[in-house]
Amino acid sequence: MDKMTIYESARGVPKEARKSIGGSRLKGMTDINPMWRVKKLTELFGPAGIGWRFDPPIFEEKPGVNGEVVVHCCTNLYIRQLDESGEKNEWSAQIPGVGGSMLISTEKDGKRTDDEAYKKAYTDAQSVACKALGIGADVYWEKDTTKYDRPTAPPPAKPTCASCGKPVEGFTYKGEKVTAQQAADRSKKKYGRILCMECAKKQPKEDGGLTHA
Repeated sequence: MDKMTIYESARGVPKEARKSIGGSRLKGMTDINPMWRVKKLTELFGPAGIGWRFDPPIFEEKPGVNGEVVVHCCTNLYIRQLDESGEKNEWSAQIPGVGGSMLISTEKDGKRTDDEAYKKAYTDAQSVACKALGIGADVYWEKDTTKYDRPTAPPPAKPTCASCGKPVEGFTYKGEKVTAQQAADRSKKKYGRILCMECAKKQPKEDGGLTHA
């Protein structure tokens, strides 16, 4: 089997299994229907308990800010496939998943207890384990931008000479590097306006250059 077979078979998520999140801090992200993961695992490996299985969940409650409580869940996914003779292979090594959900959260009307928090945390942990196989990868790829693929901010524009309209350039004076902004600040302080080096040289010393160039 090719190394990418499972990943490529599981990466795409149909539209009917996607749901856009419209509120909270996750607004704009995409939720994947958990039953689609079950279907995909079954397609790839067979029925639950035969071709794939999860360890019983381990839950842990932890206090958050302002009296909030979060539930963390840990589990492991195991898979096995048919060998060339059609027999089941041994179970794979454990594929860990850690998830979480808010048990007690703060809302506009006060504190709220979610009686489905444990289920949500377990489902979240399962999704994380499945992610390692590439299940739903296309959705996660779009959602999980990194510092490497975020658009970088454009560099600040160079200050412009008030006389000739050209950008003010930096320079080196007596071994000291002067940036374009520093050069602009110096000319503004000396002449009352931002000037490039060439235009600054044309300014008569007696009146500070406010009416010349």
